[in-house]
Amino acid sequence: MQNPTIKKLRKELNNMNELILVIEVAIVFSMVILSHILFKKEGVIAWVAIATVLANIITAKNAEIFGLSTAIGTVMFASIFLATDILSECYTKEDAKKAVFIGLSANIVLICATQIALRYTPSEFDYADGAMQTLFALNLRISIASAVMYFISNLADVYLFNKIKDKMHGRALWVRNNVSTIICNCLENFGFIALAFWGIYDVGTILTIAMSTSIIEMIVALLDTPFLYIAKAVSNGRNDDSVIRDRIDTGAAIRFSNDKAIDSAYSTSNE
Repeated sequence: MQNPTIKKLRKELNNMNELILVIEVAIVFSMVILSHILFKKEGVIAWVAIATVLANIITAKNAEIFGLSTAIGTVMFASIFLATDILSECYTKEDAKKAVFIGLSANIVLICATQIALRYTPSEFDYADGAMQTLFALNLRISIASAVMYFISNLADVYLFNKIKDKMHGRALWVRNNVSTIICNCLENFGFIALAFWGIYDVGTILTIAMSTSIIEMIVALLDTPFLYIAKAVSNGRNDDSVIRDRIDTGAAIRFSNDKAIDSAYSTSNE
């Protein structure tokens, strides 16, 4: 039987985990908005690369949150969905897709760099090799599963967000944000757990792990909606010049193409 004092202490620590989660959400999502304010779309794209690397490192740690065992990288992964939604809403769909590809590249570089580092024989003065071996000695199957599901789920999020936006004629931002993020978060969780642990755990265990993680991620996904509205308000307030330039450049290119076609037709008729 567990000591009542230890049981009480564990409960208090778990309550701290919920508080830390709320604080982390506020800080991480605010940093995404700050990247958008200071550096516009380049800052948001850079955030995707940074968050992808950080999430893959810190997700190795688990904690009990709301009674569920949860990977610590959950909020950082969720911030990637917020970033691609900001790119889709405030810039263009192509910018969001570019960010996903850059994030995948960052993930691959992380895996390659850490695995190469582990192959070096440490010197007698080294103190980090043991910790690095514990943290980065990844199972190849898990690494591939993580990269594959990151890529699929985030591209799916970009596609679904923009599809709902077109269908609803740009109305109800909260609908496309929550629907796309929650569906694609669950897709990532279930897909990753299945690819990484199929044949190792039974189906019931796989579903339990995936569902518990998805519950926390759905809560976090709902919390990112106000931040997306803030990002849109920032863009509307400054009438983002990068988007205007893109539209002007696109219009100029179309007009130039049409002028060339007219000139070509006129020359042909004169001949």
